[in-house]
Amino acid sequence: MRRGRRSLVGAALLAVWSFASALVIGLLFLPVMLAPRKVALFPMRLWARGMILALRLLVGARVEIRGRENLPTTGCLVAAKHQGMIDIIIAVLALRDPCIILKKQLMRIPIFGWYAWKSGMIPIDRKGGAVTLRAMNHATASALAQGRQVLIYPEGTRTEPGAPPAYKGGVGVLYRDLQAVCAPMASNSGLVWPAHGLAKYSGLAVFEFLPPIPPGLSRHAFMARLEQEIETTSNVLLEAS
Repeated sequence: MRRGRRSLVGAALLAVWSFASALVIGLLFLPVMLAPRKVALFPMRLWARGMILALRLLVGARVEIRGRENLPTTGCLVAAKHQGMIDIIIAVLALRDPCIILKKQLMRIPIFGWYAWKSGMIPIDRKGGAVTLRAMNHATASALAQGRQVLIYPEGTRTEPGAPPAYKGGVGVLYRDLQAVCAPMASNSGLVWPAHGLAKYSGLAVFEFLPPIPPGLSRHAFMARLEQEIETTSNVLLEAS
């Protein structure tokens, strides 16, 4: 595992681009707030494509999405490795109708929060305990019934590449209670866009969708299989970098 060329100037310019493009696109497309929910995905994807292009031009980092054929065509859970904020950008681009489970504080961010609300993302209070689980269960069931891909990060937060995994049980509860198909997603994105700090790195960030896990396993068996599949493939991607 090794990182590419470190870029502070490029990362600073990327941050400026991120804010400026979000401001321009977000305000320009404000009328979509009056349109059907799915219309809000267009400006979000436009911004996301601009971010991927800027990442390549300013930092020298490329993105590759593998295994799209493994994504179910109906409503499903997507359990993903989370190493950097680029993961959310990719989710907006890669999933047909993304519904991201995210911390509720993000909904307070101007423009981002507006579009997250309009597009039907699921905000949660990480300290809410059983109340949060019930609310997440209900919102996820509704999204699955609409045929959406509900993205959850099993570790709950961004982690450094190669760090020991710490999977939380929330995704197991959703899988068990909702009898949902779950598509794991592995990644080495932290090599390009680290979990913390300004610096970005050149190289190739790979996001790989793995064959879906069908419903019917016990919660314990599901969590063991999910962690094994995501971590094994993520480590392979890290070692190939």
